[in-house]
Amino acid sequence: MTITFITGANKGLGHESARRLIAAGHQVYVGARDRDRGKRAADELGATYVPIDVTDQPSVDAAAEYVREQHGHLDVLVNNAGIGGSWVSVAETRPEHLHEVYETNVYGVVRVTRAFVPLLEQSEHPMIVNVSSGMGSIAVTSDPERLESTLNALTYTSSKTALNMVTTQYAKAYPRMRINAVDPGYTGTDFNNHQGPQSVEEGTDAIVAMATMAPDDARTGTFTDRDGLVPW
Repeated sequence: MTITFITGANKGLGHESARRLIAAGHQVYVGARDRDRGKRAADELGATYVPIDVTDQPSVDAAAEYVREQHGHLDVLVNNAGIGGSWVSVAETRPEHLHEVYETNVYGVVRVTRAFVPLLEQSEHPMIVNVSSGMGSIAVTSDPERLESTLNALTYTSSKTALNMVTTQYAKAYPRMRINAVDPGYTGTDFNNHQGPQSVEEGTDAIVAMATMAPDDARTGTFTDRDGLVPW
């Protein structure tokens, strides 16, 4: 059975990813900061709740140790936890605004990945899926034909651009692992007050596809959405 750990899995894209991966035969660990919500989500899904705050190193280390004690390895890590931060104008953006968002969206991914790599290295087919955004694509946000080009926000967008680079660097550092970034697309979740036109199932298509790749699928260091490759 494939052992999968998903951060931020108590709701939204993380929750739906967990549901679909369980249906695909994965044993899923629901990682969430809020104990009550995380436990409730895990119980609903038939998963196992593991407390984790990606901004807190001891919490991350404890989560990795728990999985090690249970299985000794991990097959799939989905770095889904993320925040939008304070949506202020570029002119009003201060360094602390970026720090708040990077702490979760970038540093959190590095913390979690570093803690779980030893477990992934024990897997026959290790995979990491980093949940990014089209808002992190320089090409997409520069394309006047794309909705993303009409939005101007310094914090969230740059954090996802940084995450894309983090993904490619990890992919080069660990060639035996398949490490990819995905763009869920504009999906209606709590994250955007349910304004996105995509369903939460559509929003998890790319996540699930990358988390269920066949062993002979060598894709790594890529950025994809539900329709295929996304330009950097």
